[in-house]
Amino acid sequence: MSIIPVEGLPEIQPGDDLAALLCAAVRDEITPGDILVVTHKVVSKAEGRLLDLRTVEPSPLAKSFAAEHGKDPRQIEAVLRESRRIVRMDRGLIISETRHGFVCANAGVDASNVPGEEVVCMLPLDPDASAEKIRRRIAERTTIDVPVIVSDSFGRPWRNGITNVAIGLSGMKPFSDYRGHRDPYGYELSASVLASADEIAAAAELVMGKTAAVPAALVRGFPYTPGEGAASEMVMDPGRDLFR
Repeated sequence: MSIIPVEGLPEIQPGDDLAALLCAAVRDEITPGDILVVTHKVVSKAEGRLLDLRTVEPSPLAKSFAAEHGKDPRQIEAVLRESRRIVRMDRGLIISETRHGFVCANAGVDASNVPGEEVVCMLPLDPDASAEKIRRRIAERTTIDVPVIVSDSFGRPWRNGITNVAIGLSGMKPFSDYRGHRDPYGYELSASVLASADEIAAAAELVMGKTAAVPAALVRGFPYTPGEGAASEMVMDPGRDLFR
């Protein structure tokens, strides 16, 4: 299995044709069976999901929380607006549920790798649709249909450090289902459903990094299952969530 950084992309601006830029960057490298992982930051930039904090009027809640913890009240307000549900606000941190159903820090609102001190980046409105659009455009331009994963970095309960996960997906099933298979000792697996799309996103992060200006990677040699999967399938149903 190989992970190949996609280099040479320019700074993405709102309205840019990201799929065309990705095609130009991978045209000589992409092969059938590859998986393209794209960080959500360039997807959000191309889709205009940038917010100028100078246009934000903070709410009383945002002002109070920011004053207590030394934060920018405008950025706190941006997080509140992007949140469908607040899970926890404590120690200057906000864990919330986004409109997509993701539970993450700050509703995905982030100021890193964004030009301008007064600008923050938000998650794509529909990351699965974003992945589908990129996949279709690449297939049209290269005649090679590769799955596309849109990734973002999430923290994890009970574990230190962040890791990339799939927040958008097109062209492959998000899981590898081993239920019914037997392990080397003959034991039948009954609950082993691996989040393959998340594992691929995490692997791609090894070459993309946070400061290397590499917003995409090709993952080659992983035996994925083709299909019309979506990252939204990976969001746990509230009825099964023991921690709500």
